[in-house]
Amino acid sequence: MTSSRFNVVVIGGGPAGLSAAVAASSDGASVLLVEKEARLGGILKQCIHDGFGVHRFNENLTGPEYAFKDIKQLEQTNAYVLLQTTVTRVAKYDNFFYLTLCNRFGLLQVEAKSIVIATGCRERTDKLFAIHGSRPAGVLTAGCAQYYTNVLGQLPAKRAVILGSCNTGMIMARRLTLEGASVLGVYEPMQMPQGSLSNVVQCLNDFDIPLHTEHTVTRVAGGSRLKSVEVYRVDKNLNLIRGSENRIQCDSLILSVGLVPDNDIPDSLGVPISDDTGGPVCDHTYMTMVDGVFCCGNSTHINSLADHVSDSGEKAGLSAARYMSGDRRLAEIRTSKDFLYVVPKYLNIDMLHGEIFLYFRTREVREDMVVKVFIDGQEVSSQEYDSLRPPETERILLDLDTIVSTALTTESRIELRMEKTQIPAKGSNDSL
Repeated sequence: MTSSRFNVVVIGGGPAGLSAAVAASSDGASVLLVEKEARLGGILKQCIHDGFGVHRFNENLTGPEYAFKDIKQLEQTNAYVLLQTTVTRVAKYDNFFYLTLCNRFGLLQVEAKSIVIATGCRERTDKLFAIHGSRPAGVLTAGCAQYYTNVLGQLPAKRAVILGSCNTGMIMARRLTLEGASVLGVYEPMQMPQGSLSNVVQCLNDFDIPLHTEHTVTRVAGGSRLKSVEVYRVDKNLNLIRGSENRIQCDSLILSVGLVPDNDIPDSLGVPISDDTGGPVCDHTYMTMVDGVFCCGNSTHINSLADHVSDSGEKAGLSAARYMSGDRRLAEIRTSKDFLYVVPKYLNIDMLHGEIFLYFRTREVREDMVVKVFIDGQEVSSQEYDSLRPPETERILLDLDTIVSTALTTESRIELRMEKTQIPAKGSNDSL
């Protein structure tokens, strides 16, 4: 690396960061990609199941295969890559970002006109559920169990109980079963699975792994190794139902209780965080409310598909490459009470060109619905969905070129609404 000043520094080498770096470099920007691990790919390296790339590449790929495609694209660009390197500090002075990096060669400081945060997300832990008892070996997250099994080649459990039904947990239930372990059950406190229905069928039902909704683990017991867990039924308010307790003999408790965006760097820069998504608030160019700071992928909100992560990374990288400091005129995107959230949260009035996706989650399970986008009462986009579920991210296409004529202003009312279709929807869900 001959220069310490770049147009764009991308932090994180997973699917979002790879797409961002490729897009920014292909647009002519000087790019540095910083990755803390020894290899690019992020979480994809340990996701050896298929289901990746269907929407983006029209192929059914494993995680490593999906990552390999982006890595090969990156190798065709002029982007610099620093592996096994950690960003320890980011500060902004006079419209430039100064990043302190640490690796085996020592400390390095680089400057950037803009930065793209693609650090992904973290797994929630047992502290969220206040599980009582000692802390024996054998209590681990689903991602950790996946790393042991798929990367290290070590079986972390012989008799496992899984708490939570997020996608990684259900995938690991199948994976452990295939490796000869016994998965005694998946216990979910909510009334419905928190992962996709396709994973419920393919990972649990097809392997006769029981799913117990409205159940939670309250206590673990064991010395140096876990020996048993205590399970209770819960009501719709997640209160324990006394007398419903059951003790299960097992050697591992695997936690699949959700993901949260990694906000360490946005917090250090004073980037506003959304209460709804847990990630930075951003406009449709994926620039946060701090000029020059872009965010994409699971750093922004938890996506259902790696394809969606890559799409946002591409948009963020291209926007960062073309970034020029100055005031923005933003129009807020609102939702009706039927939605949990929408991402992005704003349209940048001065950048209305091309097509974008608005990502959203429904508040309740809905069947045969149509989602519409209105600007000052005028419908500008609509999409039918045969099923909407809170655990699954959906998206709707918005053609920005067609709304320029609406004379959009910062006072314009942009809103997503949900209506019942008159006939069953013919479109298929994006998150299957």
